[in-house]
Parts: sequence; C-alpha cells; structure tokens
Amino acid sequence: MKQKAYAAAGVDIDLGNRVKSTLPQLLASTHRREVLGKVGGFGGLFALDVKKYREPVLVSSVDGVGTKLKIAFAMDRHDTIGADLVNHCVNDIAVLGAEPLFFLDYLGTGKLEPHVFTDIIKGFVRACAENNCTLIGGETAQMPGFYQKGEYDVSGTIVGVVEKSKMLNGQKTIRAGDAVIGIASSGLHTNGYSLARKIFFEQLKLKPRSRVPELKNTIGAELLKVHISYGPLVQVLLRKFNPVAQASGLRKKGICKHRPEACATVKAFAHITGGGFVDNIPRVLPKTCDVVIRKGSWDMLPIFKLIEAKSGVPDAELYQVFNMGIGMVAIVSAGKADAILKFIRSQKHKAWLIGEVVKGKGEARVE
Repeated sequence: MKQKAYAAAGVDIDLGNRVKSTLPQLLASTHRREVLGKVGGFGGLFALDVKKYREPVLVSSVDGVGTKLKIAFAMDRHDTIGADLVNHCVNDIAVLGAEPLFFLDYLGTGKLEPHVFTDIIKGFVRACAENNCTLIGGETAQMPGFYQKGEYDVSGTIVGVVEKSKMLNGQKTIRAGDAVIGIASSGLHTNGYSLARKIFFEQLKLKPRSRVPELKNTIGAELLKVHISYGPLVQVLLRKFNPVAQASGLRKKGICKHRPEACATVKAFAHITGGGFVDNIPRVLPKTCDVVIRKGSWDMLPIFKLIEAKSGVPDAELYQVFNMGIGMVAIVSAGKADAILKFIRSQKHKAWLIGEVVKGKGEARVE
C-alpha cells in the first residue's frame, strides 16, 4: 500500500489515531463523576458541583518540565516525566489551598513513537489518579523538522477550586514570630537542570548511566526522581489545623474578616521551584516581614551535598537555583508548629523547623 503524502512528509495521522485509541482505557482511572462527554472531543467538559461551595474560586496554572527532559532522552526513560508535570502543577495551586479538578496536557514531537507516548501518558494518569484529578484532555502534535530526533516537549494546565473564605493569603495572615517548616523533596524536582547538567556532565565528566557511590545510584536515575506532590498533604493539613473560621464563633463575630490572623494556624505555603528559597518565599509574604532560613536545619539529600562540594557554585546561588532538599515550605503559627510538624511526619513526609518570620520588607534569606 502506497504511503500517504502527509506520512511521507513526517506526519502519520493514522499512527496517531491508533496510538490515541488506547487513551480511554488509560484515562479511566482518573475519572471523576463531574466529567461529561468522552475522551477525544474538541473540549473537555467538567460540571463543577457548586452546591459544595458558598463561593467557589477556580485556580489555574500552566507549566512544563524544562531541561529535565534531556535526562529522560539520554536514559530513554519516559515514565516519570508525566508525573513530574502533574505534581508540579498540583503543588502550584495547592499553595492557595486549592484542590485539583482536572488536567490537560500538550505533547509536541518530531516523530510520534508509540512506546514513548504511552509511557508519558501513563505518568500523567498515575499522578492524576494519586491527586484525585481527572486527565480530561490534551493535544499531541507531530512536527517533523521542529525537534531533534528522539526529542519532545510537554506542558500541562491544571484547574482546581477553593472556597473563597478558605483561600490562603499569607500577605494578610503572616506575622513576625511565625515558624517556617520545610517539607522534604525527592531531589531536584523539576528545576535547576540546566545548571545540574553542566555540573555533572561537563565539569565532573559523568555520563547519565555513571554510577555515583555517594548516591548509591546512577546520576541519570537520581536526576529522574519524581517531583513529589504535596497536594493531598496540604488538604489534610488545612482540614485539621485551619477549621477555626468555620467551626467557631469567630466568623459570626466578624473577627475572621477583620483579623484573619486570628483564624489561621497554617498561614501560607511556598512551592520551592525555580528561584529556590530566595525568590519563591517572598511571593507569599507581607511587605513588613522577612523569612530567615537556617542552613543545616534539615537533612540535606546526598545529591545536594555533592553539588555543594563539587560544583564550585557559591551557596547564595545554590539556594536560589535549587530546592536543596526542601520542596515545600509551610509558614505556621509558632505555638502550633510542633503539632503541625508531628502531623506532617505522621503523613510519611520528612519535615523540619527550618526558620522563622522576622520583621522586614518582604524578603527571604538563607543564613
């Protein structure tokens, strides 16, 4: 049978259709009852149950995985990338107190490789199911000549919801004296890979499959560790420690409206991504407060010890580029910090008291 002209030009529509025919079965585990229609429509349909909320606020975010993809290409391993992307997006809306509703993906590649496509989608599906988030739709683009052979790019968009009265707003609630809790990362997560690749592959002359004794792992496998989702943890923390406004008489008396700090135990979260501590924590601070992060107050992962020892990069820059072993920061009332820390650890997350809020001008510093 003669090859179709478009396939000869590099875009095989029939192959794309065959590969995507497996999607309904793959996506079934992410289904939520609010989803309408079927996979493959022009748009995903989601009927938000507004009866669950007094004032629902939709929260959205979009992101990519960055040059971590280069490690996936080098290792020919694609089953982690989808989970990285979903979890990163979940964390970005979790800091506002939002729970995820649905996720859409974009995959662009020069030539569609069925096993690569399936592995990436399986990563999306696994993470969506773990976050109770529907994978509601997406786009796969074949663009020959646009990407290098064997390479692709992915991005994703997430939509979540939060009750307006429960939205976290550290700029109104954070006060000097509050405590800062750091929650452990699994590694680099999805940021700092351009510098990490330069350090490991150019300076240290390692190959992706080089085994590194300090890591008890290959450098490639270590760099592909999945970005942790803190979304479920954030939700249980808020239910346990921020019910005051709803359960007590403070709301009726108007205290929560005029003095929100009286009702907040967990004040804010900061997702430690690109920009590290220095650029991410200020996004939730009032202009009258600084955060001081104490070096050595947490158990640093071996990969960051290696970067610190071998890179030659000053600490000030390392803490602005990498998460250094802390993937999420929680700012909480000092009086409840020990109880919150104990609860986070009971949820199988490593966590430490890593700093405090002081008077200042809306900055974060590592000392």
